[in-house]
Amino acid sequence: MIRILAVADEVDQALQGSRLKELRPDLIVGCGDLPFGYLEYLRDTTEVPLLYVHGNHDPPPHGKGVSAYLPGEYPQRSPSFALGCVSLEDRWEDAGGLRIAGLGGSIRYNDGYNQYTQAEMRRRVRRLTRRARVRQWRDRRSINVVIAHSPPRHCGDEDDGPHHGFAAFHRLIEQLQPELMLHGHIHPHGIPRPDRTIGRTRIVNVVPYRLLEIEP
Repeated sequence: MIRILAVADEVDQALQGSRLKELRPDLIVGCGDLPFGYLEYLRDTTEVPLLYVHGNHDPPPHGKGVSAYLPGEYPQRSPSFALGCVSLEDRWEDAGGLRIAGLGGSIRYNDGYNQYTQAEMRRRVRRLTRRARVRQWRDRRSINVVIAHSPPRHCGDEDDGPHHGFAAFHRLIEQLQPELMLHGHIHPHGIPRPDRTIGRTRIVNVVPYRLLEIEP
């Protein structure tokens, strides 16, 4: 079994010190809205691959900007990436024996970074699924895990505008049929959010962190 440590949105002090190594993850995935320094710490401490997408409070993945959420972590002209980690925006990567694809960002609700309309995300999903299915046909390997910042619409999202999920993620799941889709953005506020399923895909809210196992 491959052990995935998934993190999002909240820096958890429980992952400081020896506890992190005790979890023994084979890889780490970040689902957005976390300081890049925190991601780098997780990666350096465990010495395993870390793959991530951007949240709506992160700077843009291309170019430079200031976080609206954690400005102290992202000074002006700082790099918009986590050193030693792999951004999975609109692409996939093979890591730890799994093929993992990523689509970051939230629904558009103001002029901030990493926000998309339903139509914009639909186009991103269409491009990613088309390329992924061609690659799958060529090498007979499918996408095992999808990481996103937002959940699918009506599947773990909320009714207020900024926390709507993306309807296009249902098509993404139907086309790629990953075993797991991991997301953040929806804060549990101390109340555990139940896992959900679409077809054979398990939808997991990982805020602040979850340790999951998956068969390679």
